[in-house]
Amino acid sequence: MTSVDVAVDVGDIVKHRAVKRRSVVLGIGATAGVAAAGGFALSAQASGESGESGTKASGASGALAFDKDAYTELTTTITDAAGDEHEVKYHFYKAITYVTKPVDEKYQSLNVSVPVEIDGKAVDATSAPILLANSVGGYMPSSVAEATGVGGGEMTGGPGGGATGGASASAAPSASASASGSTGSGGVQSGGNAMVDAQGEMVNLGKLALVTGYVVVEPGARGRTLVDSDGTYYGTAPAAIVDLKAAVRYVRANKGRIPGNTDRIVSSGTSAGGALSALLGASGDSPLYDKYLKELGAADASDAVFASGDWCPITDLEHADMAYEWNWGANKLSSGSLVDRTVSKELSTAFAEYQASLKLKAKGFGTVTARNLDEYVVKTYLEPSATKYLAALSDSARATYLAANTFITWSGGRAAFSWADFLTHVGARKKDTPAFDAFDLSSGENNLFGTGTTKARHFTLYSLRHEGSASARLPGDLPGKLDLMNPMHFIEKRNPARSKHWWIRVGTKDSDTSLSVVGNLALSLENLGDDVDAFMYWDGSHGSNEDPADFMAWIAKVTGYKKRSAK
Repeated sequence: MTSVDVAVDVGDIVKHRAVKRRSVVLGIGATAGVAAAGGFALSAQASGESGESGTKASGASGALAFDKDAYTELTTTITDAAGDEHEVKYHFYKAITYVTKPVDEKYQSLNVSVPVEIDGKAVDATSAPILLANSVGGYMPSSVAEATGVGGGEMTGGPGGGATGGASASAAPSASASASGSTGSGGVQSGGNAMVDAQGEMVNLGKLALVTGYVVVEPGARGRTLVDSDGTYYGTAPAAIVDLKAAVRYVRANKGRIPGNTDRIVSSGTSAGGALSALLGASGDSPLYDKYLKELGAADASDAVFASGDWCPITDLEHADMAYEWNWGANKLSSGSLVDRTVSKELSTAFAEYQASLKLKAKGFGTVTARNLDEYVVKTYLEPSATKYLAALSDSARATYLAANTFITWSGGRAAFSWADFLTHVGARKKDTPAFDAFDLSSGENNLFGTGTTKARHFTLYSLRHEGSASARLPGDLPGKLDLMNPMHFIEKRNPARSKHWWIRVGTKDSDTSLSVVGNLALSLENLGDDVDAFMYWDGSHGSNEDPADFMAWIAKVTGYKKRSAK
């Protein structure tokens, strides 16, 4: 299920009302008038200094008013999730700066794609859901400024962690480079649109949403590796989530101007992008971000999204080291060696206290603690996942798989196995310990919580005190920033403006973070009464997306959308 890249014939491009030009701040003192790719320029739709936020009133004016005529008409062929090709004609709105006082327009801009004709049949997308598809990976910067069509945003490196090292701070690869850089096991080393299906083919949600008839908004966002000419890091926490919220506000402020139903925005993302999608869903309209949004001149509108699609979210970072050792602590590294047993045991022990503090309850398990969490994950996710996988195989293929994986008991059409045997089946863990707050400050997450000219900082007391004084305390700004980057904080506070519909996915062989991170996120939301569709792909690696067609159908279901043709 692969989507074909947009191929534009100059003769097919119909240019509408000219877009105003303006220079682009690139973050290191350089400027550029026109983006190199495709001859497009960054739009001036958000130029000027007006429009400071501070209320949740809807409506955009002046600088942040969407220009519905400033599009290019493109025609492309897209392969849908079922493998069928379709010719799609759509309006492409290029690189709209979504705040009035951007720090870096290259990243603080978004693209909008609106279907107008599919296979020769006119499409009315006026009331269509809007997919807000971010392409963040590794909490690194993401830009759509040079995209020449839907699904073409830059996708940046994979999640960092521990001794494996963080993602490189070098220039982001192109979308095609990210795709070709997927691992042999089917995992991907980038976020956003870099997903793989069960056959190892790339999945691009933006393209799939467009061919389904939805409006697609692809926002860029600052990331942790951005540094200006003075050596100041200007994309560290909470820049990425603030930017994505500003993008949502821009869309919602332009209700009636921008095509699609601005009250039915569905966010999506993978890896760190999945964490940010979950954070968008959990933190809607939280006043904790207001000062940051005001500084950027974000629109005066709601930043709540209707639903959230989250693939392998790298989140709950302040507890992620503990969770990782609880989950993968017994597994060896790819080198064949075990991690530091003392550190692993201390972190795993600390996880028990955190898990108990969540006070999560599950039917048939009571309160889910560190003592029964493994059984909960096995019964709720792993065995159903293996069962679905095996049931879909032919009799001979199933027999072959079971012969090679004797830890699985197959009886009555269901799979059963122990947690310990599952861990053995997964094999090597991806990260050393600590997996996220590395002792040597080498992880991407250390960089995420850098500040000013300080590239990286410890963000957990465990790592801070391990490398320094036993009485050391975290810098005063860090607790607040950790909250701003963690959906669990807003779920715990029962944020009333959170999304009520959730699609959460992860592969069972994904050791980029603990499976408990996904399990706790889903169970926390279920405990609040939200609509949660959570599943783990059997033998899936990082970035797996094996049911994109189901996600497209789920969007229509939860938003109540019924496609209609143009009159």
